[in-house]
Amino acid sequence: MATDVRFRPAHPDDAERVAGIWRVGWADGHLGHVPEALVAVRTGDSFAARAGQRIEDTTVLTVGGAVAGFVMVVDDEVEQVYVAREHRGAGVAAALLAEAERLVFDDGYDRAWLAVVAGNARARRFYERNGWQDEGTFDYAAADENGPIPLTCHRYGKDVKSTR
Repeated sequence: MATDVRFRPAHPDDAERVAGIWRVGWADGHLGHVPEALVAVRTGDSFAARAGQRIEDTTVLTVGGAVAGFVMVVDDEVEQVYVAREHRGAGVAAALLAEAERLVFDDGYDRAWLAVVAGNARARRFYERNGWQDEGTFDYAAADENGPIPLTCHRYGKDVKSTR
């Protein structure tokens, strides 16, 4: 990974960059694997609004001062892990995931979990390489202002206490 790499809580002025990374990464991992109803509501505007609303839950990783990726953690759930395309393959995703695990542990939880859309094989391999266990499929309700959209996801879990 590059030098001058730092984690920090996201600031409101990061929302636009976070939204852009999120929109591109979400499309890469979800198109063809989720219902068209969800694709239809995941517009650029929806990512901008959600990124702004979720700043408090967001930690960014910066490289040379620029946001290269982010994680969103709420309680024991790692909700989002995304890396800008230009930083993929450089260890940013693994660093973000390790930081998310630390955040979950520091919030008082011994085990973290996350949901991965069933068809997102690339993400599933990544989590497994990083010590996460596939705990099976479950129904996950994707948030939408018009009501939840059900998805079949894999629940992954990891004991974060043993990694400290």
